[in-house]
Amino acid sequence: MQTDDTSLALAAAGGDAGAFAALMERHYDRLFRLCFRLTGSQSEAEDLTQDICAALPAKLQSFRGEASFTTWAYRLCVNAAHDRRRRAATHAKAAKGWGDWEVSRRAANEEADEALNWLTQAMRALPDDLRDTLALILDDMTHAQAGDILGVSEGTISWRISQAKKHLATLRKEDTP
Repeated sequence: MQTDDTSLALAAAGGDAGAFAALMERHYDRLFRLCFRLTGSQSEAEDLTQDICAALPAKLQSFRGEASFTTWAYRLCVNAAHDRRRRAATHAKAAKGWGDWEVSRRAANEEADEALNWLTQAMRALPDDLRDTLALILDDMTHAQAGDILGVSEGTISWRISQAKKHLATLRKEDTP
């Protein structure tokens, strides 16, 4: 004689592992089919069914036997599927702005890289003294520090930076169509 689902569910709620195993053997495929219909994806259905089965021992504590086990378990599946869709929508909503941010960040990085590449190429066209001075200043040195390194006055460094800017502006005009 086969034990009915309600008796097995109540026994499983009381900690009977054999009763729980018997319930899973009887209902796992049904739960999976329902999860598949709810999600439309085999992998999602597998994940959802496993999540439900993992939570089922704790959930069985609320089973009172007022409805059939199948009805109660199906309601559990529907609720779990709703929760999963809500979580996915929340994650998608939260991630939506990040996608736009990432696109903007990458575009800004590309622009900065292009500008740096242009500057690196353009500095090759500068006279050595202007290129050396500009390289030091671009490396966050003060005019005084650059002057000490190059053995010239701060005023000379300022003049060289001014000359380098003029040369670079001319080169930029030539490069712009």
